[in-house]
This record gives sequence, C-alpha cells and structure tokens, in this order.
Amino acid sequence: MSEETKRKPMTVPAFRARKDGEKLVVLTAYDYPSARFADEAGIDAILVGDSVNMVVHGNPTTLTATMDMMVLHTKAVSRAAEYALVIGDMPFLSATTSDADAVRNAGRFIIEGGAGAVKVERGNGLESAITAMLRAGIPVMGHIGLTPQSILHIGGHLVQGKARAEALDIISEAQKLEELGCFSIVLECIPRELAAIITRKVSIPTIGIGAGAGCDGQVLVWHDLLGLESRYAPRHARKFADLAPIIDHAIRDYISAVKSGEFPGDAEAFAAGEGVLDNIGDLV
Repeated sequence: MSEETKRKPMTVPAFRARKDGEKLVVLTAYDYPSARFADEAGIDAILVGDSVNMVVHGNPTTLTATMDMMVLHTKAVSRAAEYALVIGDMPFLSATTSDADAVRNAGRFIIEGGAGAVKVERGNGLESAITAMLRAGIPVMGHIGLTPQSILHIGGHLVQGKARAEALDIISEAQKLEELGCFSIVLECIPRELAAIITRKVSIPTIGIGAGAGCDGQVLVWHDLLGLESRYAPRHARKFADLAPIIDHAIRDYISAVKSGEFPGDAEAFAAGEGVLDNIGDLV
C-alpha cells in the first residue's frame, strides 16, 4: 500500500468532519482480539461500551459497571486499535457526582486506557460536567434517547421520543450537547423520523442504534453483530453472522474428540529425539 492510500488513524476532528459525508461505522469491542478484528476490517471507531457489564460479565444491566472494569477493557482495546478512534464509555455515576469526579474519571480513560474520547449518557443535568471535561481537553460524545443508565427511572429498555413533548425534549437535548461542544451524539432507540430531524438540525455527527438509517453513522454491539447471543436478539440489531451454533458445534466436536482419544493425534503431539528416552522409565 502506497503512502498516498495508506489508512490514516481516525481522530476526533476527522470523525466530526464526516458529518453529511461517508457514513461513520462504529462497533463495540471489549478485548484485544475483538478490537484487532474490528480495526483491521476498517471500523472508524470502537466504543468500549458499558454493555460489557452485560455481554461479557453476565450482569442484567449496565448499572454495576465500574471505572476499574471499563479502564481495563479500554486498555486492552487500545493496544489493538492502530486506526480506529477508541471511545471509553463513562459508567453509571462516574460523571454525575461532581465535575471533579467527571474529569478525573474521564482522564483515566485517556491516561490509563489509551482512549481518544469518552461517551457520556444524557445531556440534561450534566452540562457543567461535560464543560469541565471538554475544558480539560477530553473530547466528549453525547448519548441521548434510550440511556440504559437511566432504566430505573425510565422503567426498562423502552423506545423514547414517541410522544410529541418527549420528542421535542430530545431535540433540545441534542442541540444542547452540540452547543456544549460534544463532537458527536449517539441516538439510541428513538423513532427514525425523530433521528432524521435531529441529524438535520445539529452540525455534529449522529450515530444511531435503533434510530433508523437517517443518522450520520451506526453503532452495533459486537455480540449482536456476530450472533454470539442465542437467547436474546434486540429488534434494532442485525446478525451479520450467526456464530453461536458454529461455536457450539466446535466445542461439542472438541469434547467428542478428547473422549474418543482422537485428539490430540500425532499432528498435535511432539516426539523425542531418537534414543533420547530409551530406558528412561527404568530410571524414574
């Protein structure tokens, strides 16, 4: 590949400049091998989402994700990402207790995790914290609509913005995030018509998940994209592969091969040099 065509690392300004241009493609990843696959395939940005608390750690919600957990996973992803922009997801309460806590926690994603930006759920009520993070030199992506960290208040993972007043509030919140200086906004589980209106009204990229095709880009969860979860499939997610039955089949084949003695075979074993082990059994 020539220097002219060599892929350049994605930066926050380059990400923002894609508004109304080529669609941005974002994917979650939580470890080194997943991030390496995503990065080498050409993903624009990798979101180390607090969804890791559910899809990797097996918890029922994102609410018990911790900063230590998020930084650890972000660090693993950053080691693999040569080109994609790595975005760390601020977990529950990490940005809401005080502006100082918000800056300190966001800073951990940058300093310890190697991320290039952070994502914060909600705009209303977090104006001061977002401003403080931006003032500290930390790029911030917003996240509105369905915000999983608010499910105790919302009542579950429900589509937001279906009523007119609620839709107007979401539009206002998007504009507020733009005015504060966020470089992008995730729009989750809102009507596609509302997402299209927001995308037209703001000058920063909108990244949809369950928000229709009118956004400037899309994000999917790694496990949803690859069909790794056979028990639950969100309506807004598409399986671009169905790996769960393939993985199940491979493990069952492994079990069978070990029990039958077929594995390991000569091809997977090592032989001693000629004469090296002659009569050694008599010596031990």
